[in-house]
Amino acid sequence: MAKTYIRVDDRLIHGQTIVAWCPTLSINEIIAIDDISASDSMLKNILTMGVPKEYNANILTIDEAKEKIKEESNNNRLIIVKSIEKLIEIKNVINNTFEIFLGNMSKRDDTNHQIKEATGIFYLSDKDIEDVNILVKDGFKVIFQQLPNKEGKKWEEGIKKI
Repeated sequence: MAKTYIRVDDRLIHGQTIVAWCPTLSINEIIAIDDISASDSMLKNILTMGVPKEYNANILTIDEAKEKIKEESNNNRLIIVKSIEKLIEIKNVINNTFEIFLGNMSKRDDTNHQIKEATGIFYLSDKDIEDVNILVKDGFKVIFQQLPNKEGKKWEEGIKKI
């Protein structure tokens, strides 16, 4: 059975995704969810230009992604979103996964928490924390993890630093 992995990374598809995450997780299909990028052909081209042909890369709006995720697939998938907020929007259509990897989460106007872990620095807003707690309550395992070859830290442990 194919697996679906989820990553929160505000850079969406980039070198680390292709050279580290995809091979480690045996990914065949990438689904990047971002309404702005999906609606701009230049941004879509920029995001996919460095993706080898072996990976089927999709840059989709939230509505397109919901439909795509619902489709049966024999491919291991990596779903990438820029923000935790987007996960709440798609959580009811996600199948075959219960792990969410929190990756690059840069400082934003609404972030008021900074968590420093061995794998990186994560900036969270009160709403981010609320949303992740909803995901955890719904059975998702949330892990702070920048790179797949570094040990991640469970949400419950990392959040204690706030």
